[in-house]
Amino acid sequence: MKATFQAPGRVNLIGEHTDYNDGYVLPAAIDFFTEVDVEPATSFTFQTNSAAADGWQIYVHGVLAQLRVLGIDPPPVSMAFRSAVPIGAGLSSSAALEVSSALALLWAADVELPGIEIAKICQRAEVEDVGLRCGIMDQFISLHGQADHAVLLDCRSLAHQPVAIPDGLTLVIANTMVSHALASSEYNIRRQECEAASAALGVTSLRDATTWGNHKRARHIITENARVLAFVNALEHSDFPALGTLMAASHASLRDDYEVSCLELDTMVALAQSCPGLIGARMTGGGFGGSTINLVETSQAHAFAEKLAAAYSRATGIEPTILLTRAAAGARRQLPSG
Repeated sequence: MKATFQAPGRVNLIGEHTDYNDGYVLPAAIDFFTEVDVEPATSFTFQTNSAAADGWQIYVHGVLAQLRVLGIDPPPVSMAFRSAVPIGAGLSSSAALEVSSALALLWAADVELPGIEIAKICQRAEVEDVGLRCGIMDQFISLHGQADHAVLLDCRSLAHQPVAIPDGLTLVIANTMVSHALASSEYNIRRQECEAASAALGVTSLRDATTWGNHKRARHIITENARVLAFVNALEHSDFPALGTLMAASHASLRDDYEVSCLELDTMVALAQSCPGLIGARMTGGGFGGSTINLVETSQAHAFAEKLAAAYSRATGIEPTILLTRAAAGARRQLPSG
């Protein structure tokens, strides 16, 4: 017997680096998925016919190891992966790989778990086995995405609610083609800096801080949490000017206070301002490369993408990849066609 599971990547509309500070985030699953075919075998085998980064198997092995810690020991299976989630683009290809792996391995073990528990397993795999001290946002939204909605997630309580994306808006993702490798970057350093700032400010987490003193990292987290809640309110009232203002402020804070942007991301955001139909633009994901997220009037989305790609290519000599997507549903088993 064979089964197929798929898990989407994600784009974060606003709320960057707040998840591991117990803060608020507003991600959406995207219409690009990692799929895995799984069937019984005599030994564990993992393979892919996708263009995958070196060492991708560590994520699958990490999920298997975390399941075994819980006493869940799947029988040997063959797992064949394929993915449409761009790698190194800040769209959480790693979480899509982890979540699809977890669903496949749980199916093989004949075990059912709530989605939030699967997200925690996948997060632990990335933290303990891969070495990236990430929050839970990426794994959570890959499992809990909702079509045509972003999801407001409180990363402390894990309370969450869908937030409708107004009709007439398209999510346009602009990949700078500058690949980021978060595990070997300053991502973990930023988390250490936040922990140090929390201690200096006398709080358990920057989620609880109300002033930041001379701590730039803390200023970003405090103001970004406020921006997430304001952004949700703007979405609910279709206040497009407010959405654009908040996205611009988020990008500036990530660039100046959190220092995780780069020349290519800043260039992409700046060039978007003169493209047709733009509501707002900012970097998305961990930073140091990757992609920007642009909210664009649907009627202008293709023209926006064409103009932005041409302008970025002229400015940098790099041909970007521009993806148009809607907010998608979360991970699931694929039923046989017909």
